[in-house]
Parts: sequence; structure tokens; C-alpha cells
Amino acid sequence: MNQVLLVCGLVYNECEYFKTKCQGCYAVQGSTFWAKEMPGKICPLYQCAINDNQLSSCGQCSQLPCKTFTEFKDPNLSDEQNEKSLIERVTRLKN
Repeated sequence: MNQVLLVCGLVYNECEYFKTKCQGCYAVQGSTFWAKEMPGKICPLYQCAINDNQLSSCGQCSQLPCKTFTEFKDPNLSDEQNEKSLIERVTRLKN
């Protein structure tokens, strides 16, 4: 099965919220259920890649991994888990 990636390199079918609380960042144009807590009510990675730079994902950006990408952390992850996630996501996006 092919992996379908989100803007940030997460895999749709690996997200526990996909198809329950969220239809995916592309479908909701970055306005995910958790983004209501963010400035502009949109994921900052979606805002940067799609809206500001007209890219299809962070993987098209020559600055990946940028400060926005590395500092945007899932609060449910430990620092070690976050570091592992960053490496995996960057690898997926650059392939």
C-alpha cells in the first residue's frame, strides 16, 4: 500500500484522527480540528507550504527542515519521540 503523506510528512492512515476527527489537512485546507488553537486557525506548516509558498508540501521547500518545521511539536510527544518523528518526516518528504 502506498503511503499518502500530509503536508508535513505524516502518513494519513497512521494518524489516529484521520477519518474520525479529521479528513486530512488538504481536505480541510489546513484548518484541522486542533488548529483552532493556532493563530489564524490553520496549521502553520500548511500555511507556510501551501498558502504562502504555493508548494504541495514541505518536501518541495529547499529550506526543509526549517525553523517552523523543527519547532512545531506535537505536545503529546517526548523530546526523543519528536526528534525521531522529525527525522522520519523529513526522510519521507525528501524521497
